Amino acid sequence: MKLREMDEQVTYMQQLQEDSGPVVLINQFNVVPEDAERFLEVWADDAGFMKQQPGFISTQLHRGTAGSTTFVNVAVWESARALGEAFRSPEFQERAARYPDSAVAAPHVFEKVAVPGICVA
Repeated sequence: MKLREMDEQVTYMQQLQEDSGPVVLINQFNVVPEDAERFLEVWADDAGFMKQQPGFISTQLHRGTAGSTTFVNVAVWESARALGEAFRSPEFQERAARYPDSAVAAPHVFEKVAVPGICVA
């Protein structure tokens, strides 16, 4: 699987060094149509592994409509550091190697932003 940065200024690996939390991982995936089912199988296995890791809170996978093969994973973690430890583990890296060659991931870590009258942090 290829990685693409969402932010040209701050890399995903830099974010995983932070000790902030809770955080939300937003990871956009793109695959060619013939790899969509394989992607879903591998992602489900990865999600099962991540659910067992310290600091994991929740995850939800979304798929674009109208036959799209763009997927977005939204995962909540207690901290960026916990996510980083799980991501860098040899077990996860072995799983990540099983994604279809066409898969491109764009992961980025976010924190809630308070906007008065609209949303809370």
